[in-house]
Amino acid sequence: MAVDAAVARLGRSTVDLLPDAARPLLDGGVGAGILHLGLGAFHRAHQAVYIEDAIVAAGGDWGIVGVAPRSVDILNALAAQDRLYSVLTVGPGSVRPRTLGVHVDLMHAAADPLAVVARLADPAIRMVTLTVTEKAYRLDPVSGVPRIDDEVRADVVTDRPPRTVPGLLARGLLARAATGAPIAVVSCDNLPSNGRRTRALLEAALAEVPGPAGERARAWLDGAVSFPGTMVDRIVPATTDATRASALRALGVADLVPVAAEPFAQWVVEDEFPGGRPAWEHAGVVLTDDARPWESLKLRTLNGVHSALAYLGALAGVGPIDEVLHLPGIDAFLDRLIGSDIAPTLVPPPGVSVEAYGRTVRERFANPALGYRTLQVAMDGSQKLPQRLIGTLVDRRAAGARPVWGCLVLAAWMRFVRGYADDGTALPLDDPLADRLRGAVSSVDDKPSELAAALFAIDAVFPAELAGDDEVRGLVEHWLTVLARGGVPAVLAEVSSS
Repeated sequence: MAVDAAVARLGRSTVDLLPDAARPLLDGGVGAGILHLGLGAFHRAHQAVYIEDAIVAAGGDWGIVGVAPRSVDILNALAAQDRLYSVLTVGPGSVRPRTLGVHVDLMHAAADPLAVVARLADPAIRMVTLTVTEKAYRLDPVSGVPRIDDEVRADVVTDRPPRTVPGLLARGLLARAATGAPIAVVSCDNLPSNGRRTRALLEAALAEVPGPAGERARAWLDGAVSFPGTMVDRIVPATTDATRASALRALGVADLVPVAAEPFAQWVVEDEFPGGRPAWEHAGVVLTDDARPWESLKLRTLNGVHSALAYLGALAGVGPIDEVLHLPGIDAFLDRLIGSDIAPTLVPPPGVSVEAYGRTVRERFANPALGYRTLQVAMDGSQKLPQRLIGTLVDRRAAGARPVWGCLVLAAWMRFVRGYADDGTALPLDDPLADRLRGAVSSVDDKPSELAAALFAIDAVFPAELAGDDEVRGLVEHWLTVLARGGVPAVLAEVSSS
């Protein structure tokens, strides 16, 4: 992230060099009201934008205390830029820059977790939001049940500085319970019923705390802490040197941590905030009593299709997600996946057609300016697929249907785990269960039945009713056979002819 010394860097002293339309809308005089865990690109291009827009529209001390759980790279870069950064809204042939200044403080949880605990206890903080990825919640990926392991337990029943995200939150809530101040805990991660699962996680962690302190915290949580469900949506690829070069051209100054994002953005939030909230009704947020229809639509359609494109594309040797959409036969496959397998499992929000939503999703993925990579989307499959795909398969089987096209996606993931593309190129496996997955497939050959059996046996990914379903097993083995014979082109050719 080096910057040419001759180029001015983004900061409060250089905002006058920015194009008028790209200058920050906040001058830094806003008080802190939100603590956010996770300083990654998605948060900075999504929640931060909505929060800043609400403050600009209606005021309020809702500035963000940004907390980096582990890595300091983004935190240090933001600190060097007076907490300013740019969001580049990109489309084919267009870049629209905007500089945000809604982060009013920065913290590093790994370096000083007790300082984060103290900030969570501060009554001025009325909301904590999270974008920490699915795996940080330590939920069982199959059932969604909290797993209070020894690390989380030590975080909440000893005096040691907390090391896990659940432990950090639980310790913060324990400290806050002594003040009685209400707060909302808002998960913005791709988990089904994310608010309810986050509540269950914190309840389970606080249940480990003995004595009056635990009793007080649990009673306070019941009456003064809300866990609104959310659905978040914006395509935000990883920042690259090309992103930084684009920011320099658009801003005229160097930004170490710009974020590129598509024009589309949506945030659906259950409106339950005991300590108040920003005026999101003025910022385009959809406020609702129940976010689950939106959440299921997005998880199974947008995220499910994204994973399907990632695994098929990676096997076919295609890097950018948008280029996967040019593979012959891919449109026919997506039509069948969405129409036959995904749509029947959903009750979408009123007035929304799953098929029409699916077409919009494909148009968004086709944006070549995003540069989203198949291997980036393919990460953490063991954590993502239970929400994005496996639930769809379970629901279709419960209805007596044959989820042919969903099983094709599952077969593509299994082939991906095997570790090489159609042309023999090695594929990386970036996954919390990587050792277990690779260990399972390393002991079998490429015979479809053996590969499928080895992976279906991993109960951390597959529920028993799916792993033991002969119909599903047969469909997956069929697609593995086609993939072994002719790769992704053979699969898509069979789809098109069916």
